[in-house]
Amino acid sequence: MVCAPIEIVASDGTTARGELSLRQPAATMGAAVDAVDPGAARAAGENFPVALRMLPTGRRRYLMAVYRFARTTDDVGDQAPPEQRMRLLDDLEADVRRLYAGGADEPGRGGDGAEPRSRVVRGLGPAVTECGIPMQPFLDLVEANRQDQVVSRYRAFDDLLGYCRLSANPVGRIVLHVFGSFTEQRAELSDAVCTGLQLAEHWQDVAEDLRAGRVYLPGQDMDAFGCTERDLARASAPPQVRELIAFETGRARELLDAGAPLIGTLRGAA
Repeated sequence: MVCAPIEIVASDGTTARGELSLRQPAATMGAAVDAVDPGAARAAGENFPVALRMLPTGRRRYLMAVYRFARTTDDVGDQAPPEQRMRLLDDLEADVRRLYAGGADEPGRGGDGAEPRSRVVRGLGPAVTECGIPMQPFLDLVEANRQDQVVSRYRAFDDLLGYCRLSANPVGRIVLHVFGSFTEQRAELSDAVCTGLQLAEHWQDVAEDLRAGRVYLPGQDMDAFGCTERDLARASAPPQVRELIAFETGRARELLDAGAPLIGTLRGAA
């Protein structure tokens, strides 16, 4: 059996070390994923509230479980050694499928009697069972991180929207299920809000993303405004970059406005 060393850096700066291989024991695979579990401290530092204290305890617990999964998935895609990321993401997907294979009578246990290997996936069990959350949004979040491993530039705005459908929209749909408020109409409005928020985050993180080797500004738009990646890296943004960001910010605002009617359809937490 060929093993490779693995060191995963968690969001709080701590590391987990060990060995990982195609034939690694299940418990170790789960531990490797759980090493990047962000915990409540990371949630407190997010741009948007994750689970307000005023929410009912059950709903807040479900939202934190979803947050741990989503953030851990992102951290696997960003923090794990590049050569191990796809394998860990595959393991996360297998764990999600294992969670759903048990059915409602035996949540969190697959058809072969095996529990999910990762703590963050096992933690989804109560929310999945009590709120009827479908599997696809969780698989989409994993797929978004797979895409991040092979796609670092988006030529057209529609291509970027396709990425947001995987990376952002599933979260809003899951939250609607958590609060028992999911309908197709609300889901469409939520998609607009989530995509708008995702785009806004991209536009505020242009320099950070560029240092990580990624550019989310559509290539066609950069060409139209006469921007290059060298322009994006300059300490003081030149006029063409400012104009491009203003244009993209307007697109994000339009999406947020399009999704705003969602608020009027909701009536508080139960």
